[in-house]
Amino acid sequence: MHPFRRSLAIAAMLATSLVGTSGLALATSGASAVLGHVYVNNNTAGHNTVSGFDRHADGTLTPISGTPFNAGGAGIGSPTGSAGALQLSGDSRYLLAVDAAANDISVLKIRPDGSLRLVDETSSNGTTPISIAVHGDLVYVANTGAGGSNYTGFRLNAGGHLRRIPGSTVALSDTALPGQVLFSGDGRHLVGTEVGPMAGPSFIDSFSVGVDGRLTAAPGSPFPAQKIGPFGSEFRPTNPDQLFVSNAHDGAGNGTVSVYDVAADGTLTAIAGSPFADFQTAPCWVAISHDGAHLYAINTGSSSVSSYGIANDGTLSLVGSTALSGTGLRAFDAALDPTDSFLYIVDSGVAKITVFAISGGTLSELASSPVAIPGGGAPFGIVVN
Repeated sequence: MHPFRRSLAIAAMLATSLVGTSGLALATSGASAVLGHVYVNNNTAGHNTVSGFDRHADGTLTPISGTPFNAGGAGIGSPTGSAGALQLSGDSRYLLAVDAAANDISVLKIRPDGSLRLVDETSSNGTTPISIAVHGDLVYVANTGAGGSNYTGFRLNAGGHLRRIPGSTVALSDTALPGQVLFSGDGRHLVGTEVGPMAGPSFIDSFSVGVDGRLTAAPGSPFPAQKIGPFGSEFRPTNPDQLFVSNAHDGAGNGTVSVYDVAADGTLTAIAGSPFADFQTAPCWVAISHDGAHLYAINTGSSSVSSYGIANDGTLSLVGSTALSGTGLRAFDAALDPTDSFLYIVDSGVAKITVFAISGGTLSELASSPVAIPGGGAPFGIVVN
């Protein structure tokens, strides 16, 4: 399968048609204090950029002066299905962005005012990099292109430069179509989702991470996914032995989230009752609150967000689903603010960010949402700090 057909396949299954934007104005914040920033990988063709926003106490966003910022290599310029296309370094000093059409990774220094400066561009050691995982100074990238699909490891030094780890590359088949690569919170495990063809089969790769940064496949890896199209994933922040994976390709109204126990050797075992239905279409991304109490599944096909409560054993209880208000939205990657008070969802259809306030797992979209992304092409990947 051609590496970009995964995006076309996702688009074909969407339940709603994607139309043009109405050009809504940027959010204004009044006197609300700036608490941090939000960044988006614009995935722009020809010359990729990253857009940055000041994040205010009331959840609203205003563009940082000078945005969008040069990210070096080229993006694809069309919606590209993946999670983790933009990541924060372990020391929070840098952003790492994939340049999917240039086959490289860009490193951008975060200045005190939130603006960005490009400091490094490094080959991803494959074709079409689409996802990055970070733990401390250890970085892995998932490459998805035909003839160069793999996971490859790097070290990020204090100056913001990446160095490839010899012997770290794990080759994948041209039909694997990885959707995300991610570390457990303790850094002991790395997982990658193989979305695969629309009709399957689909798999989840699981590895133990050595002190040298190299990977050892878990016994039985890759593990067959419970449903077609395992996509967005997250380890529970309060329990690195619980893994949550959205299943995107089972058709209209058949979205689910799988939950796995992760053994010491990386073996994945689905918990009782998994997968858990959300009755929406194409849940492609997930975000889990920092306290581990709630999971939010981003339903690209339904243009909605499903909220779940998470029990101690990982069992999910569906709270409900909330529709996004914007027209023509294609909801993609998502991230929570550090206090779990706001959920930010990047849109790749009309280059906007939808913002929800959260109370007890219940979502309410801000009046200023969605917010236009300056310079946004077909953005994917979002970081909130």
